[in-house]
Amino acid sequence: MAKKKRIRPLALCVFRRGDKIFVAEGHDKKINKTFYRPIGGGIDFTERAIETVRREVREEIEADVTNLVYLGTLENIFSYEGQFGHEICLMFDGDFVDDFRNVDDYTVVGHDDGDVLFTAMWKSLDFFRNGHAPLYPDGLLALLEQYDD
Repeated sequence: MAKKKRIRPLALCVFRRGDKIFVAEGHDKKINKTFYRPIGGGIDFTERAIETVRREVREEIEADVTNLVYLGTLENIFSYEGQFGHEICLMFDGDFVDDFRNVDDYTVVGHDDGDVLFTAMWKSLDFFRNGHAPLYPDGLLALLEQYDD
């Protein structure tokens, strides 16, 4: 019997500095396309989304976050490596506790259980506005621009 597909609840954090955001770079080998998304991850049963952000950022890049503010929820239906996925993403704005992470050339490799997950870096919002690469989850750029008004 085939495993039933599930919607995955995520909590993701957008770190912003002026017109830049800190994002993880991903690559879909099936379609040879690079994309970006904020860091964070799956919400565990009985875990609040804001705690998920703190835990995931600590686990993946060994960073602490502060000033977490809920921005909104985005639904993301996508294909990755030829498989469909469906996520409900609770989006948070936050800041790094450590100032050394707030410079343009800061990059970090994200890990989970010893596996390399991604490389994360600062990217200008114009990079996404001008269509150089997609920013996920769908609707994130519009959500961020809503808060810039």
